[in-house]
Amino acid sequence: METGFTKWIIVVTVVLCVLLELIDTSIVNVALTQMMGNLSATQQEVSWVVASYAIANVIVIPMTGFLAEQFGRRNYFLTSVIIFTLASVACGQSTNIWELVAFRFIQGVGGGALMATSQSILVDTFPPKQLALGQALFGMGVIIGPTVGPTLGGYIVDSSLGWPWIFFVNVPVGILASIFTFLFIRDPERIRNAVPTPLSKIDWAGIGLLILGVGSLQYVLEQGETEDWFDSRVIVLFAVLSAVGIIGFIWRELTATRPIVDLRVLTKSRNLAVGAFLSFVLGFGLFASVFVLPIFTQRILGFSAAQTGLLLLPGALASGFMMPVIGKALQNGVPQKILLAMGFTIFFGFTFWMSAKISPTAGTSDFFWPLIVRGVGLGLIFLPITTMSLAGLAGKDAGQAAGLTGMIRQLGGSFGVAIVGTYLERSIAGTRVGLLPNISLYNPETVQRIQAFTQNFINRGFPAEQARQQAYAALEGVLMKQVSIITYSQIFTTLGFFFIACLPLILLIKRAKAGEKMDLNAGH
Repeated sequence: METGFTKWIIVVTVVLCVLLELIDTSIVNVALTQMMGNLSATQQEVSWVVASYAIANVIVIPMTGFLAEQFGRRNYFLTSVIIFTLASVACGQSTNIWELVAFRFIQGVGGGALMATSQSILVDTFPPKQLALGQALFGMGVIIGPTVGPTLGGYIVDSSLGWPWIFFVNVPVGILASIFTFLFIRDPERIRNAVPTPLSKIDWAGIGLLILGVGSLQYVLEQGETEDWFDSRVIVLFAVLSAVGIIGFIWRELTATRPIVDLRVLTKSRNLAVGAFLSFVLGFGLFASVFVLPIFTQRILGFSAAQTGLLLLPGALASGFMMPVIGKALQNGVPQKILLAMGFTIFFGFTFWMSAKISPTAGTSDFFWPLIVRGVGLGLIFLPITTMSLAGLAGKDAGQAAGLTGMIRQLGGSFGVAIVGTYLERSIAGTRVGLLPNISLYNPETVQRIQAFTQNFINRGFPAEQARQQAYAALEGVLMKQVSIITYSQIFTTLGFFFIACLPLILLIKRAKAGEKMDLNAGH
């Protein structure tokens, strides 16, 4: 256990690292157009800037427990921070798209360790009675990071700095985190005394199957919409590879003597098994809602990237402010079931409120309070899931559990973005077809609308024939705006029903025995 100044320096260090890792999952999204122009890349090529980072992340995260045991947690954490920082510099100096993609993959390898390892460091830093507070501080980074990313990225893109600075901003924080890690973070005695696994005994088959299965699945989720899903032979191939890899990985890790990811830890704690699934749901809702709202505000309402980022910021801060409050409630014995039920219900309320607010005349003020409600709901969901998942697990098991839940939360986010993105594009097309019968030259209202548009363009100096063509284009624009509004509204409603459908899972949570729920440091 650490105390006083050292404890809080460690907290600042790991929370900064969590923020760095998660900000970089979303910060590049608002800069992709600028990258396309600057690096002469196609939209499909530039999408790999996002995909390569996510693939590296999701492969590394479940292995963090083993790697920390093998090389020493402080050494592994410090090396990961340095890799992340150096890769950020290299990304900003890239001169072509594939160079940038390669450095983003390396950045993802370094970043993958930061989140799960930070969580286990906090477990060792705080005494059992204060563990909920430590996890609350960790949760601030997890919830705020993906939301702050578009805000920071939007500001950089809209300024004269240029896209390389979305990577360069990591450098001073990475240097500071490296110094603090070297000076203040120490390995617990259990890790200091651990004997590294000999190279010949390492679960190389498990590592290979993990890379094949989870890496292929992440590729399918990231590139599926671009490649038109299963109409593409490449997507079909990677889907088959992911199925073979994941099935083989599960079999291997359940039978290996020294598994790279000990899946047997799921059988030791029912709460971890439930928490893992709820982590998937949390990732789905967190990333899907952050993904769809900026598209609506920028495509339909004409917001800039910076305006969209600022729109999301208050809700993220609300989550951050909620974390210590929820941590205190858990310390005082408030059951996790109650807090989770409140969180899921509040998030359901957010989705229906947002569905009602979606309109072509909506402004910043219309979204402020719904997004505050979203922040509160996510805060109530995240911390109970985290403390519940790790409760009663000691030493190596706690590290394995942190890596597993981190990977599953990340995959949940990838599923959320992929499903919502696909639904968005295909539902807009389907809804348009459904509304077209209402637009006909035999419909007096349609004729009046076309005549009004035509006269408006004639008044602005267009020749009669050109004015009529412009009128048809304007009518198509009105139709597509209405179609989009219907689709975005449906997305939020469906997301809400998904969360409510998961509520019964909360009943499976086992109430921790006295002294067990904070006994995460046993064996350390």
